Amino acid sequence: MFSIRKLLGNDEKFYDLLEASAQQADTSVHHLVDLLSKLEHHESPQSIEEFVNSRRKDKQITQELTEQLCKTFITPLEREDIQALATALYKIPKTVEKIGERVLIWPGNLRGENFQQHLKLLDEAAETVLAMVKDLRKGTDAATARERNSVLQTIEGNADKLELDLLRDLYIGDYDAKEIIFLRDLYNLLEKVIDRCRDAGNIILQVVLKYS
Repeated sequence: MFSIRKLLGNDEKFYDLLEASAQQADTSVHHLVDLLSKLEHHESPQSIEEFVNSRRKDKQITQELTEQLCKTFITPLEREDIQALATALYKIPKTVEKIGERVLIWPGNLRGENFQQHLKLLDEAAETVLAMVKDLRKGTDAATARERNSVLQTIEGNADKLELDLLRDLYIGDYDAKEIIFLRDLYNLLEKVIDRCRDAGNIILQVVLKYS
């Protein structure tokens, strides 16, 4: 049985900070899911303040975690693991914000694009990462970590296939040049959000295997 206490000692603040960061990542993805749902119904966002707030909160959490690492006696190897996970988690809302920025400056509509597959993959990936981070506090075994990480790998593979299918339709469909550039960029960023979730899951699995 793995316990992150081997990694972080008995100080609860590190559990709190990592879970808060994962929660902000999950929240940012939920904002993205809401945005994509609006786009399907030809509704355009007036601002991306929700995305900005999630990213800013996560950045503050990451900075606080870095400061606490500097104040707390932890071996260099353990510090690297914690910092790597914090960085990976922060990249999720940062990437989500980029999507909001692109959508906000797009002058046209998305012709009722269907984002249902994206919605499912994004939501499942974010929830899985959050669950893996929470497992660190209560302790988890390698089998559980592998199982959750396998879910992320499957999601990432499905996202790759989805992006390829959408690009194929984009290249053979009736789109003008600006639409092709915009949608290609959007599809790439959506897939990248899931890549960020996969990266965080890989780090968690490595930590579990190292300290189990």
